[in-house]
Amino acid sequence: MILPSNINIPTTEDRRDELDEEPGGRRKGTWKHAAFHVATTVATPAAYAPLPFALASLGWPLGNFGNAKIVGASSLVGATLATWYSSLLIASLWKWDGNKHVTYRNLAQSLFGIWGYRSIAFFQQVASLGNNIAIHIAAGTSLKAVYKYYDSDGTLTLQHFIIFFGALELFLSQLPDIHSLRWVNGLCTFSTVGFAATTIGVTIYNGKKIDRKSVSYSLHGSPSAKIFGAFNALGTIAFSFGDAMLPEIQNTVREPARKNMYKGVSAAYGVIVLSYWQLAFCGYWAFGSEVKPYIVASLSDPKWTIVMANLFAVIQISGCFQIYCRPTYAYFEETMSSKKSGSHSQLENMLVRLVFTTIYMVLITLIAAAMPFFGDFVSICGAIGFTPLDFVFPALAYLKARRELQNTRLQLCLKLLNFAIVGLFSVVAVLGCIGAIRFIIEDIKTYKFFHDM
Repeated sequence: MILPSNINIPTTEDRRDELDEEPGGRRKGTWKHAAFHVATTVATPAAYAPLPFALASLGWPLGNFGNAKIVGASSLVGATLATWYSSLLIASLWKWDGNKHVTYRNLAQSLFGIWGYRSIAFFQQVASLGNNIAIHIAAGTSLKAVYKYYDSDGTLTLQHFIIFFGALELFLSQLPDIHSLRWVNGLCTFSTVGFAATTIGVTIYNGKKIDRKSVSYSLHGSPSAKIFGAFNALGTIAFSFGDAMLPEIQNTVREPARKNMYKGVSAAYGVIVLSYWQLAFCGYWAFGSEVKPYIVASLSDPKWTIVMANLFAVIQISGCFQIYCRPTYAYFEETMSSKKSGSHSQLENMLVRLVFTTIYMVLITLIAAAMPFFGDFVSICGAIGFTPLDFVFPALAYLKARRELQNTRLQLCLKLLNFAIVGLFSVVAVLGCIGAIRFIIEDIKTYKFFHDM
């Protein structure tokens, strides 16, 4: 995507500002709606179901492999706190210069100019596309598991269910904006809690049935395999906290937008802590180093509860998928609106949207069906897409905005913390990308395209 240096990006933003000032404008959301959106975006089963596998690749705190020490649980706890803090930083930049920046791209442009816009647009598209491919695979896997429970000899493959899920998302894609998804995302938040509670309970039940002496927590494989596995796990953890849509979500919230967003983010992270940490630790405790990349695949009894967990997963993923469609849809709509000459009827706009969303959905569905390597997409998406957006950019943005505090000691501590986050998670992004690419190459050698996983 090449943009001229003198481009005036916020043309659509200006129209949104006018709508916000009008009675009945778009920004009607409460902090509860913001919590629904954030929880749906972050706490998806496709994000935290791989966490036990990530811990198994890293080990318990201070677990050894070779001469290195990998902090497994500490990585999870640290990532939780870092992303909660980073989300609050982004929320604090609402109207930082007196203007509203209603997308991540516009916020980046206001701080870093056209290169900020281009960089964030790239990372956001990578995160959105990679996330939707990964969760599309997860949804298809869950639907297939439910199907096999009722018809163990059925002939439908994973690819069939990926297509079915794509059709559902195409229907939901006709909803106009994020705020129109608020009740869908309310149901998704309920499904997040339902999935976590069901899966944690069944995991503990299965773990108690296993001979605990037979469960191994040691890291398997050659020293190089262990190292690449650890790199891959870092990308998985970064993916599990992915939220590339905070300014877009904040734009749906009524004033005072900062205060409401602080409350919404914190409430959402309360749900995240209760679900992420318990499932990650319980899953690793139950199955040790033999845990599967998608925790539900490790569960065996009772069957009906596994079906219920899979149904919760599909419901939640359907909303998360929609949130991550929106940057691509918004870019398309902005491009189309800048090229329009004269007004178009509502029917014409609906037809154009239908055509574009159909093309998008066909591409995502085709990639997910052709390369159903769930764990690899999770890791590379986390490393390349979410780590820059969720860890590096918020800290840099806060430093660039120079938000001065009266307490100089606190100001210094915040600057040091932000620099530390930028440095540490830049390294995590590189290592996670290396690990993910290596695993994708290995999987392509093992499986054929359109493999029925």
